[in-house]
Amino acid sequence: MATRFDCHNCTESLYGRKYIESKDRPYCIPCYDSLFSNTCDECKELIGHDARELFYEDRHYHEHCFRCFRCDRSLADEPFTSQDDALLCNDCYCNEFSSKCVACDKIVMPGTRKLEYAGSTWHEGCFICHSCEQPIGSKSFIPDKDEHYCVSCYEDKFAPRCTRCKKTLAKGGVTYRDEPWHKECFVCTSCKTQLAGQHFTSRDESPYCLKCFGSLYAKKCEACSKPITGFGGGKYISFEDRQWHQPCFTCSQCSVSLVGAGFFPDGDRILCRDCNSNL
Repeated sequence: MATRFDCHNCTESLYGRKYIESKDRPYCIPCYDSLFSNTCDECKELIGHDARELFYEDRHYHEHCFRCFRCDRSLADEPFTSQDDALLCNDCYCNEFSSKCVACDKIVMPGTRKLEYAGSTWHEGCFICHSCEQPIGSKSFIPDKDEHYCVSCYEDKFAPRCTRCKKTLAKGGVTYRDEPWHKECFVCTSCKTQLAGQHFTSRDESPYCLKCFGSLYAKKCEACSKPITGFGGGKYISFEDRQWHQPCFTCSQCSVSLVGAGFFPDGDRILCRDCNSNL
């Protein structure tokens, strides 16, 4: 008696018929498809054993059902993406969701290098300096209205220039007579000491430190021969063509202070009332 060879599910004989084994058990083709085949997420039909099946994120598709939601292009051998469970070819995805480069008005393709600033997007090669037209890339830049400049071009074009050395002032500096100076360039006309943060004065529009100004231009005290500058609240006494520091204005004979008191000139000397009376 011949051994039976039946479908494990429907028990129909498999002699002379195609069958498929699963876990060492034979199944006729209809039973195998109904038991083990996946359902196409698009058409909701079973994906038969002899059909090419495509799988994406727990979803199964017939090859002919795996298509772009927008243009109906087959995605079987094409790059694609998913948006809200809808499959899209790269072209449709870019046209609908990708940014456009504000310089060339072309799509910035996913995965390509791009730059974003103030809500706008550029291809990396399209984000260039408005002046030298070289790509800025990851370097620092300075915006000016709708234009962008690399730092060196911006400084050449817009940054103020030092009155002395004529080079640009990138930051800081000193303003003197409404003109910009580097701190290291703003120096005493005579001794070249830096004047930034120091008391200074000027003569003929040239700046001087107080020491040099006093030495070069200030009148000398009759008593101590040191310059009388009047800076820093220093008071002085002037009589005819002679000047004294206030502490130096004393009687030439007894050294009493003559500030606010009467005095008498005696040649190059000045005397108090008492010393003048004793002459």
